[in-house]
Amino acid sequence: MAAWRALALLGALLAAPWLAHAQGAWFDGPRPAPVALEAVALLADAASHGLDPADYGAGPLQRAVQAARQGPPPTPVQVERLGLALDAAVQRYLQHLHGGRVDPRQVHQRFKPPGRSAFDAAGALRAALAAGRLAGAVASAVPQLPIYDALRQALARYQELSDHPAWRQGLPPLPPPARRGAMAALDPGQAWPGLAALAARLHLLGDLPPAAVAPSSASVLYDGALVEAVKAFQRRHGLAVDGVIGRATWAALQVGPAKRARQIELTLERLRWTPLLQGPRMVVINVPEFVLRAYEVHDGQVRVRQTMKVIVGRAYRHRTPLFIEPLRRIEFRPFWNVPAAIARQELVPQLRRSPGHFEAAGYEVVGPGGTVSSALRPGLLDEVLAGTARIRQRPGPHNALGDVKFVFPNDDAIYLHHTPAVGLFQRDRRDFSHGCIRVEQPVALAAFVLARQPGWDEARIRAAMAAENPSTVTLDEPVPVLIAYGTALVAQGQERFFDDVYGYDDVLDRALRARRLPPLPAPF
Repeated sequence: MAAWRALALLGALLAAPWLAHAQGAWFDGPRPAPVALEAVALLADAASHGLDPADYGAGPLQRAVQAARQGPPPTPVQVERLGLALDAAVQRYLQHLHGGRVDPRQVHQRFKPPGRSAFDAAGALRAALAAGRLAGAVASAVPQLPIYDALRQALARYQELSDHPAWRQGLPPLPPPARRGAMAALDPGQAWPGLAALAARLHLLGDLPPAAVAPSSASVLYDGALVEAVKAFQRRHGLAVDGVIGRATWAALQVGPAKRARQIELTLERLRWTPLLQGPRMVVINVPEFVLRAYEVHDGQVRVRQTMKVIVGRAYRHRTPLFIEPLRRIEFRPFWNVPAAIARQELVPQLRRSPGHFEAAGYEVVGPGGTVSSALRPGLLDEVLAGTARIRQRPGPHNALGDVKFVFPNDDAIYLHHTPAVGLFQRDRRDFSHGCIRVEQPVALAAFVLARQPGWDEARIRAAMAAENPSTVTLDEPVPVLIAYGTALVAQGQERFFDDVYGYDDVLDRALRARRLPPLPAPF
């Protein structure tokens, strides 16, 4: 067995001749060099990136390096084995930092991890060893985004809070409803015995300022600074900011720091294979947050130019897919070509029940050869169901797309658009569409997208949206549109958390736990 291992080791060295140099760089004579100590420290600290130190053999490597440093001098074979083990572990660590640990296409996201083709972990390690420090290799591997470092800081805080006694004992039940049929809730001014425990949690989370006077065990009324702290908590968790502790706020208050830390870890994992900052300008939609942000990059600095609410696909049947595509054109006063599935399953049955809705809503049927019927004559709906005709909606006040449509061609026929149903933007949870994304501020988004298109100021945009006839503008510089999914982020220096509306956190969590990694070389 010993001879077989020696032969295998020799074969590995011959297959990758640079390894001999790399392994030598781990040692200063017979003893581990400082860079080896740095390596085991980095691997042991993998949890600060949301990674698992066990994936890199951190414990055994740390013990082996310490033994080689403090015990009897290792033999040449032991030096070779430990060098190989360090090489393999650090390369895996760098690869995971850059490209993530699972293929995103297995967890509902159609992003190709940039690390699978663009990042050379072996080359990065080789350069770092030549410099005598691994920090440069780590810096080149992690996503080059301010949000990544901000989330790591948040992760450290929530990891530290995970065992805090404030969450070991549950809060008392909420007060019973004041009226029949209502749900239990705590309104400002009400008495409740759980105020001191609530204040302890909000203080630790940063929602109740240190200078605020926390209620004592004798306090009975929910008011003042504590109500404002609950509002701050609600704001950070995508809840109605009313200070009332109802069912949704109550549920969010029960989520302990360990669960929030896991949300951050999953978001860090997604950042490793999400293609952010693909150009000087970019539009990003975060589905669980129901928010769109438009970014610009200047001198390496990322600036948010627009932030607005969006409505995304329903969680139950019409989830908005996650991908990135370039926005290539804007259509003003667009027709809405009703998708065949919506026509078949929803619109045709509705029109059979209420034929007058066809004309009132501005629908028309486009038949073979482009013939257009603006009146609902007998047999038209049968042709639609048979697939020989289609329904479209004319531009106007009832048009489902509103006055502007942002087109980034994709296999799912997903696009951004205006909507006449503006009242839905006031809801806290906004998954109401069939998959396309409705934007709260279409003029502001069009101004951002057309900022480098000569002659397109806000006045011209509004005129095009109010014109009688449709028009299309092709962008000289397409703008990447990323539809992403993150239930944790940091904005304005505050951690924010959102419900896992599509259940994708659970899917990713299971995929990560189910991984089976090939064994690393034994250090001794």
